[in-house]
Amino acid sequence: MAEGIRKYQDLTKFKVSKSFRGKSKLVTQIWWIVEKTLFAMSPQFFYGWRRFLLRLFGAKIGKNVLIRPTAKFTYPWKVEIGDNTWIGEQTILYSLGKIKIGNNVAIAHGVYFNTGLHDYTKEEFTILSKEIIVKDESWITNDVYIAPGVCIGKGVVIGARSSVYKNMPDGWVCYGNPAKPIKKRLEKEYNNNRN
Repeated sequence: MAEGIRKYQDLTKFKVSKSFRGKSKLVTQIWWIVEKTLFAMSPQFFYGWRRFLLRLFGAKIGKNVLIRPTAKFTYPWKVEIGDNTWIGEQTILYSLGKIKIGNNVAIAHGVYFNTGLHDYTKEEFTILSKEIIVKDESWITNDVYIAPGVCIGKGVVIGARSSVYKNMPDGWVCYGNPAKPIKKRLEKEYNNNRN
């Protein structure tokens, strides 16, 4: 490579700041051990036990939240889940940044919440995070990817295998890659009430 030409990225310069995780390396490692054993090996119906473990590590978990044992939480202290919400099998909450999920939200299987990203314009490939918000009464169906910084509005349905890169408006059925609002969730009900 010619001298004086800047590299696109040099991973030997990559560092994670001490404050980025929100807890010490030790607490983070202990959580990852607990998650792979006491959390992941618990019987499916041990919902209260998994809520307890997440709360023990700083997650804010509401009442009657059902979390499957194969769900994964990178940093539980950055996660907030409202009442009566479901978190399905193989769902990953890559919570480098905050993830806020409202009340009565149904998260199906294989959903990926990605709050992490890198500054690709910096040679040191700086790690960053952006909050994800899912408002009340939404349904995120199977194999959905949710990008950093996205807000999913109240009552939204995200169709299977969609990739959500932008905010989705309240009360819409959205799907695609990239996901787009397609139709109102309760359009027929509203039309019937007008007759």
